[in-house]
Amino acid sequence: MESNLPQKSYFVYFGTYTMKMGQVDGKGEGIYVYCMDPNSGVLVSITKISGVVNPSFLAIHPNGNYLYAVNELQTYAGQPGGAVSAFSINPQTGGLKFLNKQYSNGADPCHVCLDATGKYVLVSNYSSGNVAVYPVELDGRLGDVSDIVQHHGKSIDPQRQEKPYAHSVTIDPTNRYAFVADLGMDKIMSYRLDLIHGRLAHNAIAWVPVKGGSGPRHMEFHPNGRFTYLINELNATIIAYAYESGPGTLREVQTVPTLPQDYTGFNGCADIHLTPSGKFLYGSNRGHDSLVIYSVDEYSGALTYVGHELTQGKTPRNFAIDPTGTFLLVANQDSSNVITYKIDPESGKLQTTGQITEIPTPVCIKFLK
Repeated sequence: MESNLPQKSYFVYFGTYTMKMGQVDGKGEGIYVYCMDPNSGVLVSITKISGVVNPSFLAIHPNGNYLYAVNELQTYAGQPGGAVSAFSINPQTGGLKFLNKQYSNGADPCHVCLDATGKYVLVSNYSSGNVAVYPVELDGRLGDVSDIVQHHGKSIDPQRQEKPYAHSVTIDPTNRYAFVADLGMDKIMSYRLDLIHGRLAHNAIAWVPVKGGSGPRHMEFHPNGRFTYLINELNATIIAYAYESGPGTLREVQTVPTLPQDYTGFNGCADIHLTPSGKFLYGSNRGHDSLVIYSVDEYSGALTYVGHELTQGKTPRNFAIDPTGTFLLVANQDSSNVITYKIDPESGKLQTTGQITEIPTPVCIKFLK
């Protein structure tokens, strides 16, 4: 297979739902591996790693040698909670080899990330409202949990915010602070990242409030490190913040909608990403089934509306931008298709260039840079 790979191609990893989860009828078989031609955006299937249960979110080690996947479950090995799995990456074929698995110390782990040094993996356990930290061993395996931070509180939506729901961890560009978007509490929790002991300590300002009923979900920092952006699942908004990296503080700059003004149907926002240039920001709408597009002012961080692009499928849970900022891939979970768009470098608008339909219930996309 390696001789058929385009020169300088990117490996792309797709996480899936493999079993029924509430209203989601997972039909995936594990983690799917593709390569992408950076010139055409064409995706070619390489292999799939079967038997990985509900790898709904993935993260790749900074050195490119390892991949980590949550196993989004409510019970694992007789305990209430899910797991997180470690794999080594074959640099020639992109294939994965299972290394080990750890109990996630909470139910429905939905997000995983690594600090910039690659020493620690951080897992967000959605239904338990906590974050667990795991050291990474020299061979990429996950060590025993080094810290668990439990959230406490709720917000105004009696169905969705009756308790904490830790949705994601985002580490700042200095690798000193970790911010946890908690959908249930309408807060961004702020922690100092202790890289010596593998622990999370409360920052001097322990949390940032978000408007009641917003449902914070995912964050992403601007490449210049001066701004960060939060997408809110429940009220379909994006908040721009100015960031002071010294004290690790956030100051709200602007709140913008993710939906057209005339849309009145159901919607739940999911993912948010910036182009590597920092010129454009995208957010996904599940229900309206679209990506909202904003241009970014590099000096103020403010957002200006560009438009919407329909995702040509149902429930765009996750999307990813290739390392050059040329192509954007969208995973439509409930229609089991992945759409490739080319990004206009001047306007940020999207043009469809391809589609694959061989990945059932895709929910996460990660490029190996």
